[in-house]
Amino acid sequence: MSTTITVALDAMGGDHGPKVIVPAALSALDYYPQLSLILVGDETILKSLLIKKRYETSRLRVHHASEQVAMDEPPAQALRYKKDSSMRVALNLVKDGIASACVSAGNTGALLATARFVLKMLPGIDRPALIGLMPTTVNSDTMVRVLDLGANIDSTATHLLQFAAMGHIVSHAIDGVAKPRIALLNIGEEEIKGNEVIKQASQLFAAQSSLNYIGFVEANDIFTGKADVIVCDGFIGNIALKACEGTARMLLQIFKAAIQKSILARLAIPFLLPVLNKTKKQFDPARYNGASFLGLNGVVVKSHGNAKEVAFRMAIYQALRQAEQAVPQQIASRVEMTLANT
Repeated sequence: MSTTITVALDAMGGDHGPKVIVPAALSALDYYPQLSLILVGDETILKSLLIKKRYETSRLRVHHASEQVAMDEPPAQALRYKKDSSMRVALNLVKDGIASACVSAGNTGALLATARFVLKMLPGIDRPALIGLMPTTVNSDTMVRVLDLGANIDSTATHLLQFAAMGHIVSHAIDGVAKPRIALLNIGEEEIKGNEVIKQASQLFAAQSSLNYIGFVEANDIFTGKADVIVCDGFIGNIALKACEGTARMLLQIFKAAIQKSILARLAIPFLLPVLNKTKKQFDPARYNGASFLGLNGVVVKSHGNAKEVAFRMAIYQALRQAEQAVPQQIASRVEMTLANT
């Protein structure tokens, strides 16, 4: 029988709060028998949503928190004045060893600042990095990890090397890639391309025998499956992520508009439906929800703020898998080995 993993959920965070997070929690319990959950937030609200639901009380409980962090609240203000927020309390449960991971759809800046204050950084890691999962055109089972997606605006070559070491662990432990291919996101594949930080980082990567470094990739290679882990600073990573999300929405809108304008296209839908459903499943953003702050002394997963039930459940799954694989402990060991060779 597998070991039970307890995950603390910031039940008041995100655009939808408890009305999405509670159903997602109940769904996650059905999907993952090794999972136990703690819903952190307003006890009255949470219990009112649970009162008519069927679930194992031994696997789900409510932990009261009297405050919540607003989505537009300054991180410093949340950290200083919201000590009993659902976000802070959930992180404290991880710190105290009551939970093995925390999931929040709340304010990203506040989550990062509070998590860094409460959990602290792992030895050898200077900054946390936000790693996300993206689809590829290879098949529905082949995905790519990208970091940093916005936790750090400026990063040194050494920071990028730390990100690569952490990305290697996640790709290997969570995605099952035996020897993850690591690449640096750049404006070209040639060695002469890029700024000095990228060039220095490439030299550091190449000198690490423990990293399967394959060189530079451009943004148009993110979805090709060329690399298993793509490393960049948070400024570039966040822009790339938002550009990809915007492109996906644009293509969907164009497709819908074209269908509405053409009678022949509407008649063809029943024949195209199997292909469309397969494509939708492969590139459904809900499958890839749940970006993780790596480098902290604990598992912290950030769900998209507007995530619905399925998407939030996937964020819970990401936290569960990282806790099962003891990712922070593996990162600490890996980074120590990597830095010893620099």
